[in-house]
Amino acid sequence: MNLSAIHHVAIIVSDYQKSRHFYVDQLGFEVIRENYRKERNDYKLDLKLGDSELEIFGIADAPKRLNYPEACGLRHLAFKVENIEETIAELHAKGIETEPVREDTFTGKKMTFFFDPDGLPLELHE
Repeated sequence: MNLSAIHHVAIIVSDYQKSRHFYVDQLGFEVIRENYRKERNDYKLDLKLGDSELEIFGIADAPKRLNYPEACGLRHLAFKVENIEETIAELHAKGIETEPVREDTFTGKKMTFFFDPDGLPLELHE
């Protein structure tokens, strides 16, 4: 098996414009491609962050995400940061709340969570 990296992660969002603003304007993802797919009545937005890609599918009638109890499937997306306190300050300045910083039990590194417009947990990890 010759798997070399994760190419992309895909998520479904309920409000395309709100999520586009969040990921592009607030978090700083770069737009690679943006397409409306008439046959599916949805949007597909391909974003880039470093060497990773995130696909956003805007599907208005998608069922809501279960939070608790957690269902099988994607649990969260984690972003590596150099300075968690600076990143938290930037998020707060944009009106994005975060959980208190805690220490990862296994790595000893600082971490915290915040949420996208649909409640998908996003992690910051130093």
